Amino acid sequence: MQVSSSERGLVRLFAVDVPSEDMDAFRAQETGADGTLLSWPLKDALGFTFLDEDFIELFPVSDLEELGLTGYMVEGLGIAQKDVDEDAARLAAQKGWVLVVLSAAFDGVAQTLSPKAPLRWIGTYKEDGAPVHFEPLPDASAKGPAPTGGQTPPAPSSNPHMTLLLALVALPLVALVLGVLLFWIL
Repeated sequence: MQVSSSERGLVRLFAVDVPSEDMDAFRAQETGADGTLLSWPLKDALGFTFLDEDFIELFPVSDLEELGLTGYMVEGLGIAQKDVDEDAARLAAQKGWVLVVLSAAFDGVAQTLSPKAPLRWIGTYKEDGAPVHFEPLPDASAKGPAPTGGQTPPAPSSNPHMTLLLALVALPLVALVLGVLLFWIL
């Protein structure tokens, strides 16, 4: 199962054939004193090189209650209804635990997944992106062709010598005003 570095918007769905009482051990990570990953049964089963855990979900289908797996895929993951309808019977029959892996979990790292037991691939689905809809801009100034090849007007130039001269004149005036204020206060 190939993951390209430019992959976006895919959702991989796997059945996890592990009894609920063994699920904690399946998802547990063992790390060394230096923080390196020593073992992770989920990693061994999915066979990935890199995975951002923030973009995977591992849960029992029973948690979805009335929504069900098909409803979760459409409403929760944004898969097109027509794509889910093709696998509706198989998805509805799914019991036990499932693993959802979003494209963002690979963070642009090209790799080959080699899933093995206890994972069983159910399918790969594409998120249904919102259709792009262009509406004309309401203002009349937005109509007509965009200028091409013209030069942009120069930015107002500031003369550093004039700025220095103004600062030199302003500083004594500010000092005088502050002096008068302090005289009246004291």
